[in-house]
Amino acid sequence: MDNIFKGKLKRWNDDRGFGFISPENGGNEVFIHISALKNISRRPVVGDMILYQLHINDDGKSKAIKAKIDGVSSARARTYHSNEKVKRNWIARITFIVVLFFIGLSSYKKLTEVNYLSNDSYAVNSLVTDISEKLTANAEKPKPSYTCDGRTHCSQMTSCEEATFFITHCPGTEMDGDNDRIPCESQWCGH
Repeated sequence: MDNIFKGKLKRWNDDRGFGFISPENGGNEVFIHISALKNISRRPVVGDMILYQLHINDDGKSKAIKAKIDGVSSARARTYHSNEKVKRNWIARITFIVVLFFIGLSSYKKLTEVNYLSNDSYAVNSLVTDISEKLTANAEKPKPSYTCDGRTHCSQMTSCEEATFFITHCPGTEMDGDNDRIPCESQWCGH
């Protein structure tokens, strides 16, 4: 772990965000930049006791890093918790507004449909007719049921659908001469 040093802030230029610390154990003044004071709850002032780690630059000059003002609480914990609370409050408010919007939109659509349908009997009849036509058009046609009954050749089939069922489900069929899984190509399933 790095050594922690302590010293008094002798000079501070708040406009430019830097100053100099006079080390408690003597020695040369140490440069400090505002960026070394993370999460501080207030700006430093001359006379503050500063706790810091010492870093020597390549040019031999020393500067304070990872510093804090002795006796001054960190702003991080308070800010984090208050920001989280504000964030949760905003999320709850936005969620509430979105839910209200969709409830209102749904209610509006239902009221509009009811008013439209109750005011115009032609529209009701037209809507019922449209729905009826769509249901009739989409009704599934009954599919023929096939069973493996011993037929094995294309000449015994009546459709491509029947031949496809037999080649897929019944053993011993002889309806795919070129082995391409398409039965009776010249009689029923030709493209």
